[in-house]
Amino acid sequence: VQLQASGGGSVQAGGSLRLSCAASGRTFGTYAMGWFRQVSGKEREFVAAISRGGSTSDYAEDVRGRFTISRDNAKNTVYLQMNSLKPEDTAVYYCAAGPRLATIEREYDYWGQGTKVTVSS
Repeated sequence: VQLQASGGGSVQAGGSLRLSCAASGRTFGTYAMGWFRQVSGKEREFVAAISRGGSTSDYAEDVRGRFTISRDNAKNTVYLQMNSLKPEDTAVYYCAAGPRLATIEREYDYWGQGTKVTVSS
């Protein structure tokens, strides 16, 4: 499956962005989807994940209550709605596809190219 992330940009603290990740190739609905982020010089970290059918999701503690992951299997797309953004949310955000909902990078088999989010104070 090929993944294409989009929606990044620059926003002031307190603002919102919605990231999208469009999938092509094999059946989108057979994959759990995750979002990770990486700051230059640091390891990539888990942000959010959603199950294949969309009924279950999980979040990193520092985004819980501010970010919402969702998916539309008919459109082969997963979203990450990011509200109340903080400067520490600044990173390159990656979407990923894997066989099950997971918070660990190595559980995901396919990765998008990343979209940059910059939050200014």
